[in-house]
Amino acid sequence: MNGNTGLWIVLLVLVIFVVIVLVRSIRIVPQARAGVVERLGKYQRTLNPGLTVLIPFVDRLLPLLDLREQVVSFPPQPVITSDNLVVSIDTVVYFQVTDPRAATYEIANYIQAVEQLTTTTLRNVVGGLDLEEALTSRDRINGQLRGVLDEATGRWGIRVSRVELKAIDPPHSIQESMEKQMRAERDRRAAILTAEGTKQSQILTAEGQRQSAILKAEGDAQAAILRADGEAQAIQKVFDAIHKGNPSQKLLAYQYLQTLPKLAEGSANKLWIIPSEVGEALKGIGNVLSGAAPGATPDTVASDGVAAPSESTGSPAMQPRAEH
Repeated sequence: MNGNTGLWIVLLVLVIFVVIVLVRSIRIVPQARAGVVERLGKYQRTLNPGLTVLIPFVDRLLPLLDLREQVVSFPPQPVITSDNLVVSIDTVVYFQVTDPRAATYEIANYIQAVEQLTTTTLRNVVGGLDLEEALTSRDRINGQLRGVLDEATGRWGIRVSRVELKAIDPPHSIQESMEKQMRAERDRRAAILTAEGTKQSQILTAEGQRQSAILKAEGDAQAAILRADGEAQAIQKVFDAIHKGNPSQKLLAYQYLQTLPKLAEGSANKLWIIPSEVGEALKGIGNVLSGAAPGATPDTVASDGVAAPSESTGSPAMQPRAEH
């Protein structure tokens, strides 16, 4: 009975040993992973994704390496610019393991090495720039950092594909000064735009007034020309009509007498003078009314504009009234 129990124990131990050997011999490497195998402490080969068999207790598989592109964000680092200002810069590095053997044996901790190299390179690059250049030259800084890091990490089996400056934070006092400067610049631009708008408005208003005055003057000139042309045509028509009608001396004298009262109209007419031709007109009218011969002697006209009484008819003479 005791012999059978010992035998079962031995068989159980053998089964456990075989299971352990199988587990240590068969390994599965996932996709985008790589494993380094050491045989008796020496590098033997690099395992690719898939199923592989190792020699138990002889081969040892090191921790798998991730072959995908990795993103590591490093904490902010103080950097002194060329104008002696301390700025805080935090970076993001994109890198990928391209050689698992070099990443395992050439560097102890490649992530820490990339962080320290990024910090030192960043201080060298930004140290040659002032604050304004550092804030406006991110693309140039990113390119210089990526070039230096990729060259240095190439022998470690790592390829740096991209470096980004996530934030550049100047001191608080500098931020306040920059805000005041930007506010003053915005106020200056607003004042310039307002002045330009006022200037353009005044220019347009003056231009409109000038155009309006020009158009009004041209309209008045055209109206005066048209009125003068109309009056000239009217006078010409009257003149032509008079000459075509061939009026007699009696008709002209009668029209002249009808016009005399109009000369005395108005408060401004204080004195009006009767010309000497009125005597001939009165003579003609008197002859017509009295039936006298055409050669009758005309009445004498006073020098102050009052006609004397007629001797032939005995009637009172026509006496135009002078206003004083």
